[in-house]
Amino acid sequence: MVELFLQPFLDFDFMRRALFGCVVIALGASPLGVFLMLRRMSLTGDAMAHAILPGAAIGYLIGGLSLSAMTFGGAIAGLVVAFLSGLIARTTMLKEDASLATFYIISLSLGVLIISIRGDNVDLIHILFGTVLALNNDALLLLCAITSATVLALSLLFRLILMESVDSQFLASVSGWGAAAHYAFMALVVFNLISGFHALGSLMVIGIMLLPAVSARFWARSVGHLIVIAVLIAVSASVLGLLASFHFSLPSGPSIILTAGIFHLFSLFFGREGGWLSSYFRILKVKP
Repeated sequence: MVELFLQPFLDFDFMRRALFGCVVIALGASPLGVFLMLRRMSLTGDAMAHAILPGAAIGYLIGGLSLSAMTFGGAIAGLVVAFLSGLIARTTMLKEDASLATFYIISLSLGVLIISIRGDNVDLIHILFGTVLALNNDALLLLCAITSATVLALSLLFRLILMESVDSQFLASVSGWGAAAHYAFMALVVFNLISGFHALGSLMVIGIMLLPAVSARFWARSVGHLIVIAVLIAVSASVLGLLASFHFSLPSGPSIILTAGIFHLFSLFFGREGGWLSSYFRILKVKP
């Protein structure tokens, strides 16, 4: 058991770095996934993950696979898309999910096109699927900084973001901070997607944000419990996914996300809050 579960992390520095990076990402991204689920904006997160791609691609054109250039470019692109989608939703008849869907299609196409102009298939795969096993000190410092800022912001704005997530119209009727809470939350989503982008790539990063949150919904009802369970699932999926990647020579990013998907399927069947089996047995108890 020690050789199977602990030896890879004890013997190899790159495995320890990957594990540390994934745990840090899970601590920041999973709570945001819970709020995205409460807002019924799960697909919005996917759109935002692709919205950062053109900016990261432009940073790649300027500085190559530079951490700072791709981070800055992705942040600018993500924040611009988040602002424009919210502005469009508030000033036109188009809903925010529809405007984000259009940005998603445009951003993904534009990002792949920009990368293809200069790079090769290896660079494209690196950006789309990440390189969690190649995280360096600078990348880990960036992940820690973004997660620390996210945890601090959520602790300070928890009630405001929760009210805006559950009933934005009520918040707008009693306070003028609704729009500020929305844009602050979307900014946190963008920065955490950029954080995960360096490890898991633009296509995989949304998985570590949403899959644990959706899985947690089958085990708890209160927001606090949802956040704790989502973080635990994300961390467990990271550990088991990295081990599967190491022992079976699988791509690390997809292995982590598929492991999170297995947790989701398990929750779907066995979760006590609306899981298929629990619902079935509850129906049997009700029947005379």
